[in-house]
Amino acid sequence: MRYTGPKARLCRRHRANLFGTAKYTKILERRSGKPGAHGSRMSFGKVSEYGLQLNEKQKARTLFGISEKQFSNYFKKASAMPGETGENLLRLLELRLDNVIYVSQFAVTRMQSRQMVTHGHFRLNGRRVDIPSIQIRPGDTIELLDKLKGSPLYSGFEKLKDFSPKWLKVDLKKVGVEILSPPEKDDLEKSIDSQLIVEFYSR
Repeated sequence: MRYTGPKARLCRRHRANLFGTAKYTKILERRSGKPGAHGSRMSFGKVSEYGLQLNEKQKARTLFGISEKQFSNYFKKASAMPGETGENLLRLLELRLDNVIYVSQFAVTRMQSRQMVTHGHFRLNGRRVDIPSIQIRPGDTIELLDKLKGSPLYSGFEKLKDFSPKWLKVDLKKVGVEILSPPEKDDLEKSIDSQLIVEFYSR
């Protein structure tokens, strides 16, 4: 099941801002202890090797907003692909439709981008879609529905700094993106140690 409780609790547990917005950074600065009634008086202490591996897997799941079953399926698929399993896993996660929309700067958080997709705000290769987990491929194009281009939710992008990764061609004015290539190693999520996740599933 997907976690639906307080997001600050997860950020404090993993000691990282997993949701992107500034308020969670402030919470981490103000409350550095463990979550819970007695968290402020408890240190994290030494964590076992298994604990580190489990924590990294859970952190990745939370960051990309996917269930345990989905994550396990991604790992199985990554294991069957040529190359390093950890990189394959992160690449599959990066190529989710909701993540591409987030990386393209059309959403403030991955959670917001997932909501945009489920509400059917975008077309993929000209067809309206509402499944956040769709795997995007080189050559695919994503564009906002014409009727939403005047919405305040999607205005002002032309004022943003062009910060899109080299594997994407983002048009902030038209709210569209073309996938040029698969993300390279340097383009993958840097806050996740994928090797720990590989070790977790290899136990």
